[in-house]
Amino acid sequence: MEIIIDGYNVIGSDTGLTGNLEHGRNLLVQQLASYRQKKGHDITVVFDGWRSGSIDEVQQKRDGICIVYSRLGEKADSVIVRLARKHGAGCVVVTSDREVRSAIERFGAVALYAGEFGEMLRNLDKPFDDQEADYSQQRTPKKGNPRRLSKKERRRREKLNKLKF
Repeated sequence: MEIIIDGYNVIGSDTGLTGNLEHGRNLLVQQLASYRQKKGHDITVVFDGWRSGSIDEVQQKRDGICIVYSRLGEKADSVIVRLARKHGAGCVVVTSDREVRSAIERFGAVALYAGEFGEMLRNLDKPFDDQEADYSQQRTPKKGNPRRLSKKERRRREKLNKLKF
């Protein structure tokens, strides 16, 4: 499974985009490398370079993590959507951006909130039994079996369970 991560979105959901961004990026990549060692999923993290980046898109590998910086004038969101289109239903996109989430879901990819994934990274060393998942919230009333989740939510949970330990 391919995991595509909106890097600044995950950093911002955890501590806010304050302080040294270089330190935040390095810390995130270290956490992702640790996660990759335990789970074995392919991980791509995308950072914005649209304001002060290179003229060309920059890709690098570090500790098995593919790091992508969008090119000058291009936001990370468009890179994430392009990668999700390429991988289709075989990927999970970690972002809290509503527009990106709706765009990638059209390609069959599953969206995961940055806060949820950040929580999973923080709980890497805890056994799975200690981690709690609150799936009790239902947002819209629906017809039929009240206990059956929507197809979209079932797919999301299936991918989410593959990401956990």
